[in-house]
Amino acid sequence: MEQSNVKPANGKLGILVVGNGAVATTFMTGVLMARKGLSKPIGSMTQYDRIRIGKGEDKKYLKYSEIVPIANLDDIVFGCWDVYPQNAYQSAVYAEVLKRSDIEPVREELEQIVPMKAAFDKNYAKRLDGDNVKDCKTRWEMVEALREDIRQFRESRNCDRIVVLWAASTEIYVPVNKDVHYSLSALEAAMKADDREHVAPSMCYAYAALAEGAPFVMGAPNTTVDIPAMWEMAEKTHMPIAGKDFKTGQTLVKSGFAPIISTRCLGLDGWFSTNILGNRDGLVLDEPDNFRTKEVSKLSTLETILKEDEQPDLYTGYYHKVRINYYPPRNDNKESWDNIDIFGWMGYPMQIKINFLCRDSILAAPVCLDLCLLIDLAARAGKFGTQRFLSFFLKSPMHDYTQGEEAVNHLYRQHTMLRNAIREMGGYEADEELD
Repeated sequence: MEQSNVKPANGKLGILVVGNGAVATTFMTGVLMARKGLSKPIGSMTQYDRIRIGKGEDKKYLKYSEIVPIANLDDIVFGCWDVYPQNAYQSAVYAEVLKRSDIEPVREELEQIVPMKAAFDKNYAKRLDGDNVKDCKTRWEMVEALREDIRQFRESRNCDRIVVLWAASTEIYVPVNKDVHYSLSALEAAMKADDREHVAPSMCYAYAALAEGAPFVMGAPNTTVDIPAMWEMAEKTHMPIAGKDFKTGQTLVKSGFAPIISTRCLGLDGWFSTNILGNRDGLVLDEPDNFRTKEVSKLSTLETILKEDEQPDLYTGYYHKVRINYYPPRNDNKESWDNIDIFGWMGYPMQIKINFLCRDSILAAPVCLDLCLLIDLAARAGKFGTQRFLSFFLKSPMHDYTQGEEAVNHLYRQHTMLRNAIREMGGYEADEELD
């Protein structure tokens, strides 16, 4: 390892997950099984990806942990919040993502992960009915209660560092409001005034995490850390933040396939995407206000890759539609269909069909691991504010829209940003150009 200014990953890393559903329990179970040597963390970039260091005769390909000090899986301690009181073992069995034979070997450890009471507002997720909920009179009380949870967890579990990861349901859509969301003082005032319209419960989790010196990752498309008030909070606390929405199935395909169309200079008339999903996420997204949040996240991908202003002959006025349908028989086994109407030489039409039968939580679990390990790394490297190098893992990457900045959604550009950031933190030259 070259000369790096990153602090070593000493001691235990507490990962506090908001949510104890399919994604969270699949993530936890997989990590616990992997460190017993009973499973492999396939799909995890931090565990498998190799990055080129140096050029010419000095060139070598190294794993992330050979370049930067990444926390070891053995040092992870899990905790969570959820509206349902079942422990992680009960929840993993109930989710029916993993076979019992892949859960039982770590049953004892999972049973010890008992959810703390959630900071919850039913208006933000009308389809959820759990009663493991904090009795808070105001949003500010929610913040204070969550801060106490984080402090107690850190102390009782002897953690050196904490990361807070949102792996809970999608909240209803909260439009960014300049009067509330553009400054930290305004957001704090809204929390104290119990402004439930503009302050989502997820904002309370993020604020509490940052206030307690814990990086925060938003894994849903909620309006949470993608507001100037939270950027200000991240700078004030010198904490890194990342979001939003885990990039798992259809959007992963979209961010990887759209570059094929643009690189080959083919035209696009329309892209229709539809999904069926039966888990708790699907149930919540069956509510129109919650789907709106997801729709905004999913729609943003294409527009930053296939740009009308750069190629008016190819991308003027194309139609982009996204649909999600709740279908209980599929449970966690999501299916997506994409119909892509393209045109080529002399404007002749062609079609592409993509049918992805994926497992939502199986794709999300390694993303959870990578985001937690990498944002912990960023914190130890002294990085704070929005971590754009984590865009690779996210559907709707954060960017400073107040300054006209555009998100990078192009998968291969995102991968370049990720590799360059790892190189730099390892004391090497960030030697790949981002076109």
